[in-house]
Amino acid sequence: MLLRASPWLFALLLSACAVRPPVEPSAPHPAPTPAPVPPPPPVLTPTPAAAYPTLKPVDWATLIFWQNDPVSEAWTAFLRGCTTLKKQSAWQAVCNEAATMTQPDDATTRAFFVQRFQLYQATQDDGNAEGLITGYYEPLLKGDRVRTERARFPLYAAPDDLITVDLASVYPELKNLRLRGRLVGNKLVPYSTRKEIEAAAAHGNGFKGKPIAWVEDPVDLFFLQIQGSGRIELPDGSHLRVGYADQNGYPYQSIGKLLVERGELKLDQASMQGIKDWGVKNPDKLPDLLASNPSFVFFRELPNGLSGPLGSLGVPLTGGRSIAVDPRYIPLGAPVFLATTQPNSTLPLNKLVMAQDTGGAIRGGVRADVFWGFGDAAGELAGRMKQRGKMWVLLPKDYPIASARR
Repeated sequence: MLLRASPWLFALLLSACAVRPPVEPSAPHPAPTPAPVPPPPPVLTPTPAAAYPTLKPVDWATLIFWQNDPVSEAWTAFLRGCTTLKKQSAWQAVCNEAATMTQPDDATTRAFFVQRFQLYQATQDDGNAEGLITGYYEPLLKGDRVRTERARFPLYAAPDDLITVDLASVYPELKNLRLRGRLVGNKLVPYSTRKEIEAAAAHGNGFKGKPIAWVEDPVDLFFLQIQGSGRIELPDGSHLRVGYADQNGYPYQSIGKLLVERGELKLDQASMQGIKDWGVKNPDKLPDLLASNPSFVFFRELPNGLSGPLGSLGVPLTGGRSIAVDPRYIPLGAPVFLATTQPNSTLPLNKLVMAQDTGGAIRGGVRADVFWGFGDAAGELAGRMKQRGKMWVLLPKDYPIASARR
């Protein structure tokens, strides 16, 4: 899932797009011919030295957990990532070499990464090496391709009037951020909030989204938007796989946090399961709670033959071995060694994973969302996971990064 800009940043950047930098007028020239027009200033792009300043190069000996993980279990996820990464020159050599290796054992896998990769410790902007680790999964919902008495809540495709603006070519420092809006006359304005979308759809008043399916439970649908992908079980028992298509441009607001602030739930109850239980007990309060999150996700149908949901890297995710990261701090596709604890536990969870996805709530240099896989068991793990952890990033030795500090 792509990172979202806040509304104030949206307005600020839209104004930046609308106004050209002032050009100093040429001084009066006595000659009859006009003064030559100076060439436009060069477009400045950030140097690699400014790309990932929170990654700190460290020796492999500092990664004391490295020997205990069956790292060969992450090999398939790494190869999937290479189908996209090998198009980048910095990844081409290691990905081509990996493609020639038959499924390696743990020792061979470790040797490959140690010999071909530089290890970096991920840190926050303030230098702190610890951050928040959460989880997500691919849920299964009950529904239908058409509206029925039971399946009444729509999943929408991206509407025709949703405009996405990518400013990275003009403002390189804004890479991985996109602005969303719609045209009103000749002005681009922020897109509708969740509350506005649902009100307009209910009254047939202006919303241009087209449902691709209908589901039975509005809370399940809400959490599907948070997860970003899932499957819908149709009446004949077959599954319809859906994935993230776009988003309305507003940051996600945690309804669990809101319930805690209102005194409706205790902090240790504000999990996905706790919120669902609250919704069952408080159906009259549920619509207002869901509407308090302005973010709204649109979906697309995915092929059922995929081995997993598609992440932002464009490859299927691998349960337990793929994570979502903030690509402003960690290169998308990079192997990452994660040191944290099991969901709602103090038992260690130290493993090699692949940074193959992003998410609107995944912000910061030490921040990860672990993809646990498909179904209820994965959902139990994802819903309980809110741990502290550390992260080490593996990049090819010739990767163009010189910004990290020792």
